[in-house]
Amino acid sequence: MGTRAGAESFTAPEAPNQRRYEALRAYFVEGATAQQVAERFDYARSTVETLVRDHRAGRLRLFASSRPGPRSAPRAERARDLVLALRRAGRSLAEIERATKKAGTPLGRTAIWELCAEAGLGRLEEVNPESGEPVAVAPKARPLEAGEWPTEGALASEHAGLFLLVPELVELELDALVSAAGYPRTSQLPALHSVLSLLALKLYGRRRRSHVQDVVHDPALGLYCGLRALPKRSHLSGYSYRIERAQNEALLAALVPRQRAAGLLGEGRDFNLDFHAIMSYGEDAGLEEHYVPRRSQRTRSVLSFFAQDGEERTLCYANADLPKAEAAREVIRFCEFWEGSTGEPPKMLVFDSKLTTHAELAELDRRGVGFITLRRRGGKLMERIAALPEEAWQPVRLDRPGKHRNVKAAESEVELSGRGFRQLAVSGLGREQPTLILTNRHELSTKQLVERYAQRWLIENGLAHQIRAFHLDCLASQVPLAVDLDTTLSVLCDSVYRRFARTIQNGYATATAETIFRHFITAPGELRFGPESVKVMLRSRAHTPVLLDAGYEERSVAVPWWEGRELSFAFKPA
Repeated sequence: MGTRAGAESFTAPEAPNQRRYEALRAYFVEGATAQQVAERFDYARSTVETLVRDHRAGRLRLFASSRPGPRSAPRAERARDLVLALRRAGRSLAEIERATKKAGTPLGRTAIWELCAEAGLGRLEEVNPESGEPVAVAPKARPLEAGEWPTEGALASEHAGLFLLVPELVELELDALVSAAGYPRTSQLPALHSVLSLLALKLYGRRRRSHVQDVVHDPALGLYCGLRALPKRSHLSGYSYRIERAQNEALLAALVPRQRAAGLLGEGRDFNLDFHAIMSYGEDAGLEEHYVPRRSQRTRSVLSFFAQDGEERTLCYANADLPKAEAAREVIRFCEFWEGSTGEPPKMLVFDSKLTTHAELAELDRRGVGFITLRRRGGKLMERIAALPEEAWQPVRLDRPGKHRNVKAAESEVELSGRGFRQLAVSGLGREQPTLILTNRHELSTKQLVERYAQRWLIENGLAHQIRAFHLDCLASQVPLAVDLDTTLSVLCDSVYRRFARTIQNGYATATAETIFRHFITAPGELRFGPESVKVMLRSRAHTPVLLDAGYEERSVAVPWWEGRELSFAFKPA
């Protein structure tokens, strides 16, 4: 009996989850072998075996029974009466947020807005705590002139903790970085002030879905940038699309020596490289599809590339101006960037098998750049590995915590794209099949190679934290930015947080940006003005002793975009 029209949807499915379903059905129902399923559905045999394993373990979810995401918000419902009562009483957004937390039903600002909108109360306004009157509409964003700077009095701010990062921006010479990049000015603002406005929002670790509305009524953040007020989101978005890739690369090149001077880069010229697909929830049909690990599927996204220092774990390079057809070449472009910035090529690069091709590996070898990567486990290749005699496998004990310290490795020489490389087959790492490590580093021992690549599996988690901390996990935002500028500023923000962590020490040297933000940056206070100074008074909190131990009460810095005014800090009881 012949097939009917439309049968190709089932015999050659294109949707990732349907393809997995049909493959598993062939394996379990039709009795096909893993190799037969792999050939029929264009998988590697190891992929079919992984699908079977995950299905048996109950970890594979092929079809959602309903739309993903929460179907109800019980916490918001419990807090509804409190939120609406406070809103009708004219309480500010920050006050309502604190009240819900105190009541045991903490809500984010977006959830509070949604409850108010459902009740027809509209957007929240900031209220003057003394008069009870709504705060006037924020003035137009423009640089403060000499006579406009406050010289006395005080200004309360919910975001006073953000000023703790100003000394790090000064030490990294932000004004010189912006100048080196050649970023454009607008009729409204100089380049430095536009970049500062974007950085203030990225450094403040609130999700970007609504963060401009969260902070726009706080005049202290205008002063943070040397402005009368923060620019509107239309300015921020429009400005980002005026910047070209060459300008972003110039800023990154200028940042490298400052990272080195601050001790944020190691001396080994050792880097971890990775791609990251930044998802889009919009309707932009021009975006290419890339594999997104969080979704285990291909979907519309922007492919970005990151380089992270292998010793200090600091981000030092990013590129989101990256068509899929040119992605494999990005490893070579990074080598050219690094040599142009420092005068010497990278010493070693560590990345996974999907980052580039054998042709680029051969070029890295010709350039004298070392690398460690994985080799894809094809069926015939794994058959040859399985046929190796027992004496070919040598025991290796790894110096690492946890399981999988005792492994076995078989080494061989392989030729790819006309170049000879070392190949290590390593069993005992917790996978069903041996892991294949490919390298041109002949001077390293088997143990050193396995341990160095094993570090990368931990580093991937660290990179995910860095991406999430600076709002790069998706493109859904009320402040759409050109993604290449977004990733470039994320590299800079990472350096700012890491330098701050080094300054305070006390166990925070390796803390994530999210942890530092929660413990120190999300802190209310007030700004007290003098003739040529700004003192930030921060409310004492549980982690304030760490800042005191780091000498922040004695620390002061002249801020270039404040016309040289001096910033200092003090702490008062909560």
